[in-house]
Amino acid sequence: MWRQGDIYIERAKAVPDGAKPLPHCVLAEGEMTGHSHRVAEPGSAKLYAHGANLYLDVTAARCSVVHDEHGTIPLARGRYRVWRQREYSPEAIRVVRD
Repeated sequence: MWRQGDIYIERAKAVPDGAKPLPHCVLAEGEMTGHSHRVAEPGSAKLYAHGANLYLDVTAARCSVVHDEHGTIPLARGRYRVWRQREYSPEAIRVVRD
């Protein structure tokens, strides 16, 4: 498992059936800073949405997940589940904003 700010990444066995392909590889936009968590090398991976989760299929030998304020995460070929950290408040469980 890898963590980059409020993003978590773990290996997955497969991209779930019915997952929708996305036209980009931005894992999360930084609402506070404007920086995004993204795949640095175009064409090295495909991103899919399935419910509240994202799935990253790294099709090249490797790719890099980058963010301007966090260290780079190198990922080898394979499939990964990506999700945002959540926090509890008495009002609701909400997604952490980076």
